[in-house]
Amino acid sequence: MPLLEARHLAKTYEHGALAVNNVSFTIERGETLGLVGESGSGKSTIARMVTGLIAPTSGEVLFDNQPLTGIPAGKLRQLRRRLQIVFQDPYAALNPRMRVRDIVAEPLIIHRACPHSELRDKVAGLLRATGLDESATSRYPHEFSGGQRQRINIARALALRPDLIVLDEPLSALDVSVAAQIANLLRNLQREFSLTYLFISHSMPMVRYLSTSIAVLHHGRMVEYGSAEQICTAPREPYTQTLIAATPEIRIA
Repeated sequence: MPLLEARHLAKTYEHGALAVNNVSFTIERGETLGLVGESGSGKSTIARMVTGLIAPTSGEVLFDNQPLTGIPAGKLRQLRRRLQIVFQDPYAALNPRMRVRDIVAEPLIIHRACPHSELRDKVAGLLRATGLDESATSRYPHEFSGGQRQRINIARALALRPDLIVLDEPLSALDVSVAAQIANLLRNLQREFSLTYLFISHSMPMVRYLSTSIAVLHHGRMVEYGSAEQICTAPREPYTQTLIAATPEIRIA
């Protein structure tokens, strides 16, 4: 049974603007689905539907065989403990008035997932896991680089030990070398914490590096879907071929 299943998702906004049309996919436990396409293809809309931030116009999302659409708010909140999201902009996603220790501890406090006496050690452990020193706890987001801020966002997403993390363009605001470092971090964390990822990006090399399967979006529709090896070495659709050809190869150590 897949951990996440999207069935015939569609989203129509005001004035009839169709953002996503009839998109279906599954993600097995421990795997990574790379969702790739150009800007405006509907990737972020899917991310928000999958995490319950917006409701689909039609279709449904099942998380661990439980529907995320049309369920009571209390039950949705319980499921969200197991399903976290990391956004594209590592600075906008952080409250500039909060210290790092409070940012990372916030989900633990809201969900009462950790005794207050253990918060400090828990936060320090999460920062270490994402490559940050414990001295970061007393500082504010503006004191960090873009890559460090994204590490803070990832530490916060890990706080509740989720099963699935939706990564919505987490590397696109970073320069190439820093993006490669964060990609390696995500791979290591997946093994360490037994995570499942939905990795959203416009960069085919990054998607190929992190993903076990790939879904290609174009104008809100899924035009190709299969294993990462098949999509990247023998793409069938002209759009996928163009997307691969237009993206320079990135070396990730």
